Amino acid sequence: MIPAPAGGALDAAEEAVDLLLDSGRAPGDILVLTTGEQHPWAAHELSFGEAAYWAQQDAGDDVFFADASAVDRAKPRPVVVVAVNGDTDGTVARALPVARDRAAALLIVCGDPQTINSALGAGV
Repeated sequence: MIPAPAGGALDAAEEAVDLLLDSGRAPGDILVLTTGEQHPWAAHELSFGEAAYWAQQDAGDDVFFADASAVDRAKPRPVVVVAVNGDTDGTVARALPVARDRAAALLIVCGDPQTINSALGAGV
């Protein structure tokens, strides 16, 4: 867990990704999920259509960013980073247990510890 306010969770997640890449993790090993506003990369890529966007996940050669509401569609990767940058209608409680299942080796959650612990308690 990386403590961060909701407004800083996305920045914390990006820093975690940078550290993972700097330590030798392959970009295709990393999935980043957001519980609030989408990551700008995801929003940009979705502007080209859903099929092209999800094809990038299938290719698996780069970091993939997705909205936590689509966590069921996200394929497992060695590392899953979750930016708890909002919690609309219990998104965090629904997304964290699935994100844990999708992470083959490491789950990193960035956000408010109280929100995260509360969601894990409600979602497990």
